[in-house]
Amino acid sequence: MFASPVICVGGENLIDHVTRDGEVSALAGGSPFNVAMALGRQQADVHYLTPISTDSWGDILADTLLASGVTLSGGRLDAPTTMARVTVTKGIPSYIFERDGTAERRVTAGSLAASMPADTTALHTGSLALTDGADADAWEKTCATAFASGTLVSLDPNVRLSVITDIDAYRARIFRMMQAAHLLKLSDEDLEGLCPDMPQDAALAHVRSQTSASLVVMTKGPDGAIAMCGDSTVNIPAPPVPSLVDTVGAGDTFMATLLAGLARTAALSPAALDGLHAAQVETLIRRAGMAASINCSRAGCNPPTLQELDAAMASAD
Repeated sequence: MFASPVICVGGENLIDHVTRDGEVSALAGGSPFNVAMALGRQQADVHYLTPISTDSWGDILADTLLASGVTLSGGRLDAPTTMARVTVTKGIPSYIFERDGTAERRVTAGSLAASMPADTTALHTGSLALTDGADADAWEKTCATAFASGTLVSLDPNVRLSVITDIDAYRARIFRMMQAAHLLKLSDEDLEGLCPDMPQDAALAHVRSQTSASLVVMTKGPDGAIAMCGDSTVNIPAPPVPSLVDTVGAGDTFMATLLAGLARTAALSPAALDGLHAAQVETLIRRAGMAASINCSRAGCNPPTLQELDAAMASAD
């Protein structure tokens, strides 16, 4: 049986109050939270480092991760749950966040270090956790420390400019963190937010020149994904989504599947990433795209299990 290396994930957890076609629902969410859930469903040994509230919404969040096989290394805190007001229009979500004084922001570099198992192989973060405040500073320091120690660092900025007050400082932080990352995944929208007024090709070249990441992946929604590793560039079309419900959590599912794929092929290390061949990268991206496609056929972030993903890949061959 496959023995998964330990993958730590941290960043915001929240409740998505989703309005879709006039109907309102409440769903567990947050980009790193979704990544942890998707990893758990693919049978990774995943530890979620961020505290979760002890309120009733926090119970939903904790139960969702536990049901997916995730270890709650960050524990529970007596502080409110972060709330996101999400409006879905033609399948595309827009967000307003309420995060002041919430449990997921109560982290320090010390608390995060204490939550990480000694045998951690990879650390992933991104999204709202990096926007501003002492918690963003703690995540930046934690990733830099992990990078220096040889732990694989994975970064998905998941840019939300609409909620950022100091955009220049935010962009500077993300580019600093890119310099202490081995795996960088971003969307075409993230790239536009980080490199405004630059053509996409030039922006992508700029990002590659600024990051230490061996593997850089940019997702392009229905247009697929592009992956760059060493001198190799791989373009993969997106698999069809038979019945699109929404795109909530699609990028997170893609990210998790990349990490899970690297883990299952014994490539979840800085040295192994450096040695990836184009054919290996193509296999990773196709699998990640399939997982995202399955997620898009369901409401909210609802990633496939390992068995569902294996079956879908077998059917596609």
